Amino acid sequence: MRHMAFDFKLFTEVFVTLLVIMDPVGTIPLFLALTSGRSVRARRRLAWQAVVVAAGVIAAFALFGQQILRYLSISVAALQGAGGLLLVLVALELLTGKQDRPEDAPDVNVALVPLGTPLLAGPGAIVATIVFVRRGHGFADAWAITAGILAVHVVLYLALRFANVILRVIREGGVLLVTRISGLLLSAIAVQLIATSAIAFSHQA
Repeated sequence: MRHMAFDFKLFTEVFVTLLVIMDPVGTIPLFLALTSGRSVRARRRLAWQAVVVAAGVIAAFALFGQQILRYLSISVAALQGAGGLLLVLVALELLTGKQDRPEDAPDVNVALVPLGTPLLAGPGAIVATIVFVRRGHGFADAWAITAGILAVHVVLYLALRFANVILRVIREGGVLLVTRISGLLLSAIAVQLIATSAIAFSHQA
């Protein structure tokens, strides 16, 4: 029954990678700006909707991402390289503070766009999810990946649900610090993905 055992290492890798990419703490200021003027109850509803949308997007690519890659004849090595480059761009945005800040759109449900996607379920998170699914084998890996994805979205919901409290505690300086650290960790993950891709291509040559 060893193949049925929960892979805690894979779970941790999925959780940490997606947590860094989706950056719940760094999303708090954007969430507060997009929901300014809304009641506390409305903000809670939008937080829940945004997380559900993000989870739906990630789940869709987790389930059908491999078929898409197969149809387009894209190798795992190519995906890892592309994912690494995408993560580099996201990391640079986190490190330099040059993230896009969407304007308020009162006639649009901001929980769908831009909160659910692309702020939470953006290209980096989607690519990382597909890579993890391609690496997984068997029920244990599938369970670990699923648990990691669910755990990240629980953290995302808690961060948005208690955005006002968190911002009051860590203040703007704390958000900036966490965002910079996330960018550094994400850049290291990106370099590792690119290196793994290069090694895979060298073995194919």
